[in-house]
Amino acid sequence: VQLQASGGGLVQAGGSLRLSCQASGMIFSAFAMGWYRQAPGKQRELVALIASGGDIKYADSIKGRFTISRDNAKNTVALQMNSLKPEDTAVYYCYAGGFRSNYWGQGTLVTVSS
Repeated sequence: VQLQASGGGLVQAGGSLRLSCQASGMIFSAFAMGWYRQAPGKQRELVALIASGGDIKYADSIKGRFTISRDNAKNTVALQMNSLKPEDTAVYYCYAGGFRSNYWGQGTLVTVSS
């Protein structure tokens, strides 16, 4: 299984970024897909999760600003991030959760300047 994340970068507060994760080597539609993040000195935390059936869970801190989506035909999951804040600065990890196994991507850095 490989999860290749892309789309991170440097953006000013109030700006937008779109993260994308390309999955391979797995039955994509069977997995819950999501994004976690880890800020310096902090624990990794859930940002957004979309189940195989389409149910979505968001962290309270990003509700109304971020949108997760998946394309089962392309084996991709995306995170549209709007109204970014400096506290959103973190390494963002793509996640795939299955019945027996969980997988992580390599992480992509998002830096939001004030």
